[in-house]
Amino acid sequence: MNFTEQMLQHPAFRGNPSKLFVETTTRCNLKCKACVKQAEGASIVEGDMSMATFMALAPALPHLESLVLNGIGEPLLHPLLEEFIRIAKASMPSGSWIGFQSNGSLLTEKRARALIRAGLDRICLSLDSVSSETFRKLREGGEVADIEHALHYLNSAKTHTGKADLEIGIEVVLMRDTFHELPEVIRWADSRGVSFVIATHMLPYDPSHVSQVAYNCNSDQATALYEPWKRRAEREGIDIQRYFDVFYHHKWFRTTEEQQILDFVRDMMMDAYHSDVFLHVKNLIERDEKLQEEMAGVFAEATAVSKETGLRLTLPEIVPKADRTCDFIEGGSVMVSWDGSVHPCYFLWHTFNCYMKRRYYLREISAKSFGILEYKSITDIWRDPDFKAFRQDVLKYDFSYCTNCNVAPCGFIDTREFNHDCSCVTVPCGDCLWCMGMFHCLQ
Repeated sequence: MNFTEQMLQHPAFRGNPSKLFVETTTRCNLKCKACVKQAEGASIVEGDMSMATFMALAPALPHLESLVLNGIGEPLLHPLLEEFIRIAKASMPSGSWIGFQSNGSLLTEKRARALIRAGLDRICLSLDSVSSETFRKLREGGEVADIEHALHYLNSAKTHTGKADLEIGIEVVLMRDTFHELPEVIRWADSRGVSFVIATHMLPYDPSHVSQVAYNCNSDQATALYEPWKRRAEREGIDIQRYFDVFYHHKWFRTTEEQQILDFVRDMMMDAYHSDVFLHVKNLIERDEKLQEEMAGVFAEATAVSKETGLRLTLPEIVPKADRTCDFIEGGSVMVSWDGSVHPCYFLWHTFNCYMKRRYYLREISAKSFGILEYKSITDIWRDPDFKAFRQDVLKYDFSYCTNCNVAPCGFIDTREFNHDCSCVTVPCGDCLWCMGMFHCLQ
């Protein structure tokens, strides 16, 4: 098989998308504090997908591996959700699946049965803590009891409809104050008929949430380069913790000790440069190693519990991977907004603000749309040369490591209208922690 044939078989370059993520609504019945809709300056327009817009996806349905019916809002608010599932199920191939994520608070046994009869294969409920008090703080208007009731309804409906293979899952957003609960959440979920748990880190949309981030942005590659230098500094009695105090304190003469610190860090940065490693010195010096060790311990315990219970567990990376992989582009995915606009991935699905890096600079993300279903078919949008070129450029993975860069946010990315990064790459993915393994979702 030659290279061209291999490329044509890759999901990103097939004649049709393999996965659709369809935002049925942007409305929600809860006001979760960590949601992008609640962040200052958020401008998410509320609306429901029309039947006409959903039917415009019909040409893609026979080619799908999966259809995920959620975006920003709560899918159970859409009155046509079961009809969407029924229509899609009739056209999708054998072995494909339909699912969505939900806060679960609107689920009843009658609704659960209706969803299953329509053809639902997977459902994933949001549960960040099994503590009632903590849950209320995180998900304003929600209760742990709502999740417990939803799980009861789903399991009862499975029995009533004979749909034993319906997969019920839980999604957990890991925060500094709550990630220790993960093993307990898994045990709780297993005892209530859950078959999988997806754990993901939090992307802060508001400055007040920055303190709850339980990871740092230093890549595994940067950390691996830094550790030997750190040990060498300790052996030689060089206090690199003082580096920025010395660097920014301008004076005519520096002591021998101060000059040693500057020279040492300069040599480390040159090592990174020659090794083609993006190194953010301040982030590395200030990283919380104890937190990282604690998370590794919690993840190990969670993995042991999942093996003990047989529950399928998806964990994020503890440290971002320098060897990047975009699951959305690699999987041939397309995101469709409620109004019919078509996007390449979660990160570029909506226009929003978020906070990046250890020091957390404000990052303005603009939605990247390649067409609107009202004017072009889903097939034409997928095959459009610009969209295809975008996917090709992403899969080269030669965009910058902005989250590990000493000068970020620079003029290339500190703008709502992104043109290219410092490597002249036109895909705005240098800040994306999805492709570094930090975020997960139902897919």
